[in-house]
Amino acid sequence: MKDNITENFTGATRYVLDQELAQIVNISMALEMPLLLKGEPGTGKTMLAHAIAESLKMPLIVLNVKSSMKLVEALYQYDTLTRLNDSRFGDSKRDVSRIESYIKMGKIGQAFTAEYRTVLLIDEIDKADTDFQDDMLDVLDQMEFDIIEIDKCIQARYRPVIVITSNAKKDLSDPFLGRCNFHHIAFPDPKMMRKIIRVHFPDIDTHLLENAVNTFYQLRQIDNIEKKPATRELINWIRAVQSDSNFNPGQLNKGDVPFMGVLFKKSPDYERAIRFSSSRRR
Repeated sequence: MKDNITENFTGATRYVLDQELAQIVNISMALEMPLLLKGEPGTGKTMLAHAIAESLKMPLIVLNVKSSMKLVEALYQYDTLTRLNDSRFGDSKRDVSRIESYIKMGKIGQAFTAEYRTVLLIDEIDKADTDFQDDMLDVLDQMEFDIIEIDKCIQARYRPVIVITSNAKKDLSDPFLGRCNFHHIAFPDPKMMRKIIRVHFPDIDTHLLENAVNTFYQLRQIDNIEKKPATRELINWIRAVQSDSNFNPGQLNKGDVPFMGVLFKKSPDYERAIRFSSSRRR
């Protein structure tokens, strides 16, 4: 296994990075430990992995964890059905006696066998059960796993940079937490949000920026909202209002908020936001 990280992560073209986060990313790479990121949806956990890959010019491999997923699916898959069909119909160019021809690498397997060092994003680990979490970290500690069907050990050619995200919907085990570095990404305050918006909209009108950010944070404070609008919703909403030639930023101060469906994706939340805006117009 080869390791060749010599560069530090300092941010990417469309990712606003604070110093504390940059430090924990770099120390995790130096210590060769997975970085566990927690925070509410929309705080940039997933985008951080994309930014690291962009900054360090590494391929990004994404494992989207599902509640029913077994660890072996993330390592490799043995395509028994195709092998059975090949043996039955005999029209395949593959040698059916060679099981290895029917082994396909999963996302972790792809990161281990890649020709270059990669960034491996394991997204929403809290969806998986405890056994999956702990067994996965055993594999990532050892940087190897066995393919039982062909009695072969796959060893990582390069140690990937590992980013693991959690929406904190379910507690992670103590052994899991003990083997990761941790960082909680708080939701951006208005000052940081203005910086983020300016990265995505360098030429944005100052009047629109101020009114949009102020309105956005007011809407996030509505009581009993199940899914608060996140940064990505704000960015998409600004795109929407910019595309409307009749939009006037001043109307936001009067509670006239267009395209509310871009910000709120659940019907009860949408209805509460509409009522909130209507009350401001009275």
